[in-house]
Amino acid sequence: MQLTRFSDLGMRTLMYLSMHEADRTLPVTIAEIASQFEIPHNHLVKVVNKLGKLGWITAIRGRNGGLRLATPPEALKLGQVLRGLEGNTELISCEAPPCTLRGRCLLKGALNAGLEAFFTKMDEYTLADVCAKRTGEALITLHRQFLSQQALRH
Repeated sequence: MQLTRFSDLGMRTLMYLSMHEADRTLPVTIAEIASQFEIPHNHLVKVVNKLGKLGWITAIRGRNGGLRLATPPEALKLGQVLRGLEGNTELISCEAPPCTLRGRCLLKGALNAGLEAFFTKMDEYTLADVCAKRTGEALITLHRQFLSQQALRH
């Protein structure tokens, strides 16, 4: 199984936002995240829109606007996030194209059980867990570098 690029970007966005809640007066902008992860701005807008609809981030409009986490990182379980971003994912479809074994095959059930086991295992980890230690330090360094570059431009 491979996660979609959409889910990957959603996770990175949440991770980046989680490291800037305590030490930041202004919200993080989409432009900042897009620049940091070299993500196309328009694609990130779609990801951020979905994260907002799921209630995990808040978007603030206006001159000093941007993004903030709406849920504490300790409360966001990775399985929950991945389910929300991936949607109702099935690893195979017996419908299109129609499979001649449909209704008599156990493969789809086995794969669905494996997928659910994956999500259940991911629920053992929170956003805070995956942003700890070296990852958190790397995210903070990225943010500080961005602020330094911004200061040089102004």
